[in-house]
Amino acid sequence: MRTVTKTINPEDYILSALSPEDRLDAAFTIARASFKNTALTLKDIDNAVKKIRRKAYEEKARGCR
Repeated sequence: MRTVTKTINPEDYILSALSPEDRLDAAFTIARASFKNTALTLKDIDNAVKKIRRKAYEEKARGCR
């Protein structure tokens, strides 16, 4: 008899066990550590987010037609 096992990514499990507030705190902690030594400004990040959202919404709108 063949046994089927499912692998679990520990990072996914740990995040799913956290409350939404703790997940947000973890995301900010990771982001803070990732961007610690960069020269990015808040405006740079806002512009990147707008560009990505615009692309995502365009793709979604094209798919609905």
